[in-house]
Amino acid sequence: MMRISQRAQNVEPFHAMELIAAADELEQAGHHVVRFNIGEPDFGASEPVLKAMIDTMDGRPLPYGVPTGSRALRARIAQFYRDRHGVDVDPRRIIITSGASSALLLIAAATVDPGSDVMLADPTYLPNRELVLAFGGNLIAVPTTPESRYQLTADMVREHWTDGTRAVMIASPSNPTGTSLPSGELAAICDIAKERGAWRIVDEIYLDGADPRPDGTAPETALVHDPDAIVVSSFSKYFGMTGWRLGWCIVPEALLESMEALAVDFFLGPQVPAQHAALACFEPEVLAEAEKRRLDLLERRALMLEGLERIGIPVDSEPNGAFYAFPDISSTGLDSATFCARALAEAHVSLTPGLDFGPTHGDTHVRLSYAASREDIVEGIERLGRWLESLRAD
Repeated sequence: MMRISQRAQNVEPFHAMELIAAADELEQAGHHVVRFNIGEPDFGASEPVLKAMIDTMDGRPLPYGVPTGSRALRARIAQFYRDRHGVDVDPRRIIITSGASSALLLIAAATVDPGSDVMLADPTYLPNRELVLAFGGNLIAVPTTPESRYQLTADMVREHWTDGTRAVMIASPSNPTGTSLPSGELAAICDIAKERGAWRIVDEIYLDGADPRPDGTAPETALVHDPDAIVVSSFSKYFGMTGWRLGWCIVPEALLESMEALAVDFFLGPQVPAQHAALACFEPEVLAEAEKRRLDLLERRALMLEGLERIGIPVDSEPNGAFYAFPDISSTGLDSATFCARALAEAHVSLTPGLDFGPTHGDTHVRLSYAASREDIVEGIERLGRWLESLRAD
C-alpha cells in the first residue's frame, strides 16, 4: 500500500485558503467581496520593470542561470543596502531565490537538524513554523502580548532559551501584526543568540515599506547590529512583484558553500527572466515610485485603523511596518474562525482568522490587510460595521 509521508500528514493547513475559495465562489455568483485577507499590494510592478521583462522575452535563449542568482542582480542589491541602509554586503553573500519562501526553505535546510530548538514569536506566519517542523526541528513558540507589540523581547529570549536552542527566528516587520521590533531590542536579541552560538534568522520582507526612524532615515536592517545575521527579503511587497516569485537572502560566509549546494539540489536556480527585469527595480524612478506607494499605504492604514476603532474592534498595537492590522474580536463573543466565516457569508468581507498564526491569540484575533484599495477599505469597514451592529443586536 502506498503511503503518504508522515511529514505531509502532519502539515498544518492554512485555514485562510478555505475562506479564499469561499470568497471566489461568492464572486462567481455575482457578489462583490471586499478582500482584506490577502497580503498583496494592489499596485503591481512598476512600468520600467514590466518593460524590462517584455524586452527580456524577445526570443533570446534563456538557459539555466547561476544557482545563487545573477551576479549583476546581487551587485545591485548590495548597492541598495549601501545606499538605503548604510551597510556593506559582499554580493557573494547574497543568494537570489524563487521568492522569500524558497529562501526560508533553504535556510531551514541549512540550519535546522532533527531535534533542534528554534525560537520564534507567537503569533507568526504559518509557513515559518512549518518549515522548522518539516526539517525535524522543535518550535519554541513564545507567547507575546500587545505590550511587546506581539514581538519577542530580549527578556523573553532569555526566559525561554533551552540547551537545544539553535536558532532564533524574527520577523520584523511582522506578518500578521504589522509591528516592528525596536532597534535596541533587535540588537539585544541578536547579541544573546550570537553569544550562545545560535543562528539569527531575520525575516525583513516588509522592511523597506516600514515607517522610517524618528530622524527620518530608513528603517534599520538587522545587519546594522549583526553583520552575520541571516536576513531574508523579497521583491514581492515593496516592489509589488508578488507573482514574480523572486526574493533573496543574505547569509554569513560560513553558510555560503552549503547554501549553494542546497540551491542547486532543490531548485537549480531562480527564474532568469524575472532576474533580468528586477534590475530595473533599483533605477531612481522605480525607487521614487515605491516611496510614493509607501506613503499611500500610510494613508490607507489611517483609514483602516480609524474605521476599526469606530466599529468597535480597535487595534491594541498599531502597525508600523507590514500592511496588516491584528485586532482583538473577542468582544463579539465569536472565535476567529466563526467571525471570519460569518463576516464573509453575511457581509461579504474576507478576513484571515488568527488561528493561522499560532494558538496564543488564535481564537481572539483576526488579520486584516490594508493593501486593499481605499475604496475597498471604506466599503469593507462600512459592511463590517453594519454586520457587527446586527450581531450585537441579536
